[in-house]
Amino acid sequence: MSRDLLLLLEHGFADPKYPGERFVCPDCIPIEGLLAGEPDKLKSLDIRRLPFPRPRADVVALLDADHQGLPVLILGDDQPIPDDVERLGDKRFVTDTRRILELLAQRHGFARPH
Repeated sequence: MSRDLLLLLEHGFADPKYPGERFVCPDCIPIEGLLAGEPDKLKSLDIRRLPFPRPRADVVALLDADHQGLPVLILGDDQPIPDDVERLGDKRFVTDTRRILELLAQRHGFARPH
């Protein structure tokens, strides 16, 4: 994979446990805010917004069934890979929201978290 891939939960998803209610992922919202504030930077990475229900086939196909939590930034090989990322086979990824924000700044020129 040559480009970074950011996987987020869809905004306003439904949870069958709470009929009639809509939700946002509290870990995805800071990332969505960053993306919305600098739309010119979006062309440098791939972004997919996925439905809430598990199994999340897209995530399972990219990582595995044990790593379906979102958000996740899967790092491409077009830039150096930091030492502090998780590894699964040949995939390198980050699930911590703060670290994702930092990497989006470092790797794609978004504003840094203060």
